Amino acid sequence: MTLGKAAGFVICVSCVPVFQGCIATVVPGAVFSQDRRIPGAVIDDQLIEFKVLAAINEDERLRSQSHVNVTSMNKRVLLTGEALGESLRARITEIALRIPKVRNVQNRIAVAAPSSLLSRSKDSLITGKVKAALFGNNDLNLKARHVKVVTERGTVYLMGLLTQAEAEQATEIVRRVGGVRRVVKFIEYIE
Repeated sequence: MTLGKAAGFVICVSCVPVFQGCIATVVPGAVFSQDRRIPGAVIDDQLIEFKVLAAINEDERLRSQSHVNVTSMNKRVLLTGEALGESLRARITEIALRIPKVRNVQNRIAVAAPSSLLSRSKDSLITGKVKAALFGNNDLNLKARHVKVVTERGTVYLMGLLTQAEAEQATEIVRRVGGVRRVVKFIEYIE
């Protein structure tokens, strides 16, 4: 298939709202031109997120005693949220590691009761403010698809394929955003 024909081909991946996702539309040549991941990795990341959450939701105990967010960037998985015990937290890591194509897992799930809707709403607001600060900054040459932003209990996780300078500059910008308690880089460095 030529690029001209492929440009009209649209792949839609949708996730049920319980999976923390919206509808992602991928248009070959359009979305990928702004993303530093190879085109297959973008789709792999979406599938990894879906598969990890689906596997967690198949386990009644995990479903009822945890709240988990799964974010994948270049096949590296970040787990955030809460679980009612260390054994549940460890089980979630095991599930994520069994998913095909997952390179590694960073488990930042707190051993605590699942967060409230109010707490999650505050984190969503912080995420929005962080994205606006990052991508509205003319001095930082990042595109929205270069960085994934995840906020959990006021801690902002930055994921992406970035240069050392980009990561440092982005971290400094994020630290100045209201409501941010801490910034954690889960960055894969590029030259």
